Amino acid sequence: MRSTGGCSEQIERLRKEMDRADAILIGAGAGLSTSAGLTYSGERFDRYFSDFAQKYGITDMYSGGFYPFDTLEEYWAWWSRHIYCNRYEKAPKPVYENLLRLVQDKDYFVLTTNVDHQFQLAGFDKQRLFYTQGDYGLFQCSEPCHNKTYDNKEAVMEMTAQQKDMKIPAKLIPHCPICGKPMTVNLRSDDKFVEDEGWHRAAGRYSDFIRRHKNKRVLYLELGVGANTPVIIKYPFWQMTAENPEAVYVCINYGESFCPEEIKSRSVCINADIAAVLSNLLNQ
Repeated sequence: MRSTGGCSEQIERLRKEMDRADAILIGAGAGLSTSAGLTYSGERFDRYFSDFAQKYGITDMYSGGFYPFDTLEEYWAWWSRHIYCNRYEKAPKPVYENLLRLVQDKDYFVLTTNVDHQFQLAGFDKQRLFYTQGDYGLFQCSEPCHNKTYDNKEAVMEMTAQQKDMKIPAKLIPHCPICGKPMTVNLRSDDKFVEDEGWHRAAGRYSDFIRRHKNKRVLYLELGVGANTPVIIKYPFWQMTAENPEAVYVCINYGESFCPEEIKSRSVCINADIAAVLSNLLNQ
């Protein structure tokens, strides 16, 4: 593996590759939302969770999601805030909007491990999105006793409005309408993740996009994908680029931008902040 240098030169090359591409497949990881300002620590964490930090010593939103709260009232006080600020509020910076401006006139599709719904909040066509790892905006049975998910916006808003002393009223704890067990957020963390009808329809649209553009000029645009789940985006993008001599692989990731030697001549690796790169592309 190796990183490529010459950031401004690489950005210019990316602009040309985007212009000539027949289709653009976006692979988005957590780094994209981080670049858009959806940070899980620091000032933003303190703004929403200073009371939890003081009482439990929690230092960031990610680790707080695993904290073993004693009661469901506390659990949902935490999670309703977490969902509210990371799913129903738009990102502070217009990174997603800028990305849409760059690809909206192309035949594009988005494959993402993010669960914060920022693509749709920015105006992306929901028929061109595949959220492989779930959605903060959906509840599912914790068992689960059935493969269905439920929109949680109304419940989350009520929980955030009525919580007091880091607890929600017991009457607001969500329970499965089928078996009565507690609900949980639709996030892939174990074998209990529910892949509902909407998930499978999106998976089918993704497979169809791959099939329709096989051997065409496809730009595989990887944004902010780390090493946690490389088998979902990174490795498939490398493989599809290697198998298609017309394809180009792009990786924009501050501190983690690289590609295999086998596809280096058809790769653009930019070690820089995604927000800055997209802004640069728009201003050229």
